[in-house]
Amino acid sequence: MSSSNGSAILEGFSIVCFANDWGADPTSKTHIMRILARKNRVLWVNSLGMRRPTASGRDVRRIGAKLRQSLGGCREVEPNLFVANPLALPLPGVGLVDELNAQLGAAWLRRLCRRHGLERPLLWCFPPHVGRFVGRLNERLVIYHCVDEYSAFSGVPREALIRMERDLIRRADLVLASSEQLCAERRPFNPETYFVSHGVDLAHFSRALDPTTAIPEDLRGLPRPIIGFFGQLNDWVDLPLIRALALARPRWSFALVGRSMTDVESLRGLPNVHLLGLKPYSALPNYARGFDVGIIPFRTNELTVRANPLKLREYLAAGLPVVATPLPEVARYDGLVYLADGRDAYLAQIEAALRERAEAAAQRRVEAMRQEGWEGRVERISAIVRGHLERRTSRRLTSVV
Repeated sequence: MSSSNGSAILEGFSIVCFANDWGADPTSKTHIMRILARKNRVLWVNSLGMRRPTASGRDVRRIGAKLRQSLGGCREVEPNLFVANPLALPLPGVGLVDELNAQLGAAWLRRLCRRHGLERPLLWCFPPHVGRFVGRLNERLVIYHCVDEYSAFSGVPREALIRMERDLIRRADLVLASSEQLCAERRPFNPETYFVSHGVDLAHFSRALDPTTAIPEDLRGLPRPIIGFFGQLNDWVDLPLIRALALARPRWSFALVGRSMTDVESLRGLPNVHLLGLKPYSALPNYARGFDVGIIPFRTNELTVRANPLKLREYLAAGLPVVATPLPEVARYDGLVYLADGRDAYLAQIEAALRERAEAAAQRRVEAMRQEGWEGRVERISAIVRGHLERRTSRRLTSVV
């Protein structure tokens, strides 16, 4: 199926997409499915959960919210894009429970597909633990779209996830991976594995260069320079490094925008560190306009060496000079990004970045992102999917002859 007007993006398909919960800050999954929903019907299935719940207040609230959402059924959040909230027992990796969840979930999804006119869908799996749905939804094609080393997240059943992911990789028709290392490690299990990097919403983030874009109130009064970060403050962010930088440069302001998902007490007492909390995606260009430098101070570990940070391209699309830990997918942008490992290197590279605040340098970074938009990424994915379907059709015709 292809567009009559020659569009390079898939058209006329039904897609069942297993992803994270809809409504959080847009991720690669959100951007890709929004573009595909322009010309395809998409059923977005909210998170089935990779962690087993604890007795924490956050987990209890999350379970309560899941129950309320599932009772609300399926809703159309944007044209052609429907969001469904599955009910599942949160015990990933327990065989009998996984099978029960798959049987009940597949029956429920088949009913939703019939109700919303999704026939022979492309089964698009982002999390690695949904392989038990393969073969149960009369799917046309199975795509595993790997954007992280999921088994390296804290608190997940590591060995069970590795086992489930390997099974999904082998059963998928196509595997897409967002970093070269993720791709190389999965290709031995499925030769139809392709590297597709993340993209960026250039129009959105380049608003940071527009003089009419207002700097937010909680940033406006901070002493300059402002060293900025946006994203989740989780255990892969090197908080001791941020603390060391703040202590070494008390005249600099460190503005951290994002939800705190780990202990940030070590930063709270520092007068030049400002934990600004979660902000809407729509406001990120405003914060980027107020930053002098964007930083990606990630720890180097099993998770991050396979990561492809979305914020790298978002900072660059906002015209910001970037100082980052030299992770493989970040180091590919050497020349556009200042690479630093450790406190002294970060201090030196931030100082170098502060000297490169000219308008021409900002425009150079924005121009470099012009070829990195989400539209282009979805066109590449569409070409891979189309090519696979065409080869499969050709093989069938050959075998008939």
